[in-house]
Amino acid sequence: MCGIVGYIGNLDSKEILLKGLEKLEYRGYDSAGIAVMNDNGVQVFKEKGRIADLRNIVDEDVMANTGIGHTRWATHGVPSTVNSHPHQSNSGRFTLVHNGVIENYDILKREYLQGVVLKSDTDTEIIVQLIELFVNEGLNTEEAFRKTLTLLKGSYAIALLDAENDETIFVAKNKSPLLVGLGETFNVVASDAMAMLQVTDQYVELMDKEIVIVTKDDVKIQTLNGEAISRDPYTAELDASDIEKGTYPHYMLKEIDEQPLVMRKIIQKYQNDNGELTIDQEIVRAMNDADRIYIIAAGTSYHAGLVGKQFIEKIAKIPVEVHISSEFGYNMPLLSEKPLFIFISQSGETADSRAVLVNVKEMGHKALTITNVPGSTLSREADYTLLLHAGPEIAVASTKAYTAQIAVLSILAEVTARSRGLEIDFNLVQELGIVANAMEVLCDAKEEFEDIARKFLSTTRNAFFIGRGIDFYVGLEGALKLKEISYIQAEGFAGGELKHGTIALIEDGTPIIALATQESVNLGIRGNVKEVVARGANPCIISMKGLETEEDSFIIPEVNEILTPLISVIPLQLISYFAALHRECDVDKPRNLAKSVTVE
Repeated sequence: MCGIVGYIGNLDSKEILLKGLEKLEYRGYDSAGIAVMNDNGVQVFKEKGRIADLRNIVDEDVMANTGIGHTRWATHGVPSTVNSHPHQSNSGRFTLVHNGVIENYDILKREYLQGVVLKSDTDTEIIVQLIELFVNEGLNTEEAFRKTLTLLKGSYAIALLDAENDETIFVAKNKSPLLVGLGETFNVVASDAMAMLQVTDQYVELMDKEIVIVTKDDVKIQTLNGEAISRDPYTAELDASDIEKGTYPHYMLKEIDEQPLVMRKIIQKYQNDNGELTIDQEIVRAMNDADRIYIIAAGTSYHAGLVGKQFIEKIAKIPVEVHISSEFGYNMPLLSEKPLFIFISQSGETADSRAVLVNVKEMGHKALTITNVPGSTLSREADYTLLLHAGPEIAVASTKAYTAQIAVLSILAEVTARSRGLEIDFNLVQELGIVANAMEVLCDAKEEFEDIARKFLSTTRNAFFIGRGIDFYVGLEGALKLKEISYIQAEGFAGGELKHGTIALIEDGTPIIALATQESVNLGIRGNVKEVVARGANPCIISMKGLETEEDSFIIPEVNEILTPLISVIPLQLISYFAALHRECDVDKPRNLAKSVTVE
């Protein structure tokens, strides 16, 4: 949930590092820092706050061809300048940045560092102090680095500088993502390729428990045991314009508007020459061989999984369970005889999900990852991958990745159903095209959604989202969006559950956002709305054309009923966006949150 960059070459590293951190700020933004190294040693600049705050303290007169940087999301120690990275050993010889969590840092501190004065409250500082300890005992830097890594339990991505060797960056990873980028007379290190797309599109993936010695002319990858590894680079297929806001005030608004384009791109990517949707036949066989599907995900991806369950069960007729990854990892239910696991993750780096993946692979089960990032950890380690093709998603609150996940899950269900000889009463290619058009209509209705946000959410301290069936799942996502970026206490509930306790929370003026897109439960959800109105609630009903009444606040275009989550969520995304805007919240970087949850 932090971001790392590094540069070694012939150019001044400061601006390259700062620009790289700006691209990674979505991964963590409570503090940031860089360390640059030249003939005069290492100079560290770090500051609580955003990259802009860091820029203000960096000495522009310092020239250095080697450096590392870090943007932090706090796990150990409060956000502060002292706790921000880079961290240095007591002598100042070693400087280190780290992403991840060292689970046994307290044990290591007691066992090895009793006499060492620690400056911070972080687990990271333990690493750099151990390296110096082992060097003082007679090991060289690489040996000390290697020995320290063998002692660490948990997750880490590390970049290390040695003030007595300005020609090398020492790099290692375990569970946390890290890449090495290749250039003509330089090499770079980054948590995400987009950070260093400014200088290279050639990257080498690093695997767990590997050490990398990076110089400006060479990259040497080794195992912890010292065994050399050769690995070809890949080209990061990112368009620089995809990771810029352009004329948009926020990434979130840009990414909401990109959803029609993403929908059409998904259709294109999964369509064959005959106009039929298709996926890898091995995935289809794995689906058909399974007696039960287990969807594992977290947050927004979990909500997409709940919708995917409806697709797979109703279209492909395979039973599905959906589980929160952090719970499943420690409380696994009794599994069926032939399970297939589907992991849904925008980043493909979600630590909770990866812990489950490692476990189920050890048990011999097949796994499919649905992700936006090719080459990500979950993608590499699963048996199969389906890509979202949504393009980079920068805003912390996920929008286009959510609808892309739902679209890909619908394709998975449809292709599987056809392979099973099941009758499908609609053409999914055509229906997804209709969805894309409906998305455009909704994205063009921003003024209406801003009015709704102003009317219902300007001053409230809480809000409730209700729906029945598939609308309930969309309501969960709508509530998450609102609480993520506006800090309004928002909860999603099944409409019929209100009278079983939640209705006690209804007060005069409490906003209730109700979804009514399913004909079979339309009367039921409208009855639930009347129940809360009788207790003083302020109802905002969003219905689908054909089911509307005069009291509804907004009517979404008609699409195939099972696909309504793809469009009913857009009003909720935009209402949340404008609610946050009116409250002067940081839309793209909400407090306490980070984009990629790479620690458990």
